[in-house]
Amino acid sequence: MRTWVTGWALSRSTPAPVERPWGLYMEIGEKLLVGRHVLLHADAATVREAAAAVTVPETWLMVFAEPDQVASWLPPDWEVDHAETGHLMAADLRTSGPVPPDGYTRTVETRDRVTYVQVHDATGEPAACGQTAVLGDAAVMDRIHTEEAHRRRGLGRLVMRTLADSAVAAGATLGLLGATPQGRALYETLEWRAHTILTECVYRP
Repeated sequence: MRTWVTGWALSRSTPAPVERPWGLYMEIGEKLLVGRHVLLHADAATVREAAAAVTVPETWLMVFAEPDQVASWLPPDWEVDHAETGHLMAADLRTSGPVPPDGYTRTVETRDRVTYVQVHDATGEPAACGQTAVLGDAAVMDRIHTEEAHRRRGLGRLVMRTLADSAVAAGATLGLLGATPQGRALYETLEWRAHTILTECVYRP
């Protein structure tokens, strides 16, 4: 969990997470995502303590517990955002040498320990993308996306396998990612395993 949070921050170019009594805090600075507290241990007392420390709207809590249970622990003015709730997944990384399907090209670029994969169609328009941040023997996959018009053509698998090849070349053996419910189905076909639910809560007084 700690490695995934640190890698996510590196991937997004946000400040490194800082320690809090209940876990970690990430300063993000977006209008609808000011920051996120990540609770490494989930129980009612910990959730209430972390929530009580929040005074700025659109600050989030991430809790590794079931949404209904977390909702019962939240104080007033907090809500579980089911659309943002997902799963922490992991996989043993290996190389596979993926090749883009006909009509598509792929570029791979690494900057500041983050590798970016871009896939374009024959006209040069973006079709799919993704990135990974490598932290020692772990790689955190992030922002995996396929444009609507190019889905169900294997581009998501291409991006994931290309990122895995790059991460292995950089010394990583473990892959981590936070998956949406829709994304989880794709990752499971690539032998990624869901380890825990990621319940997202937001302060909206």
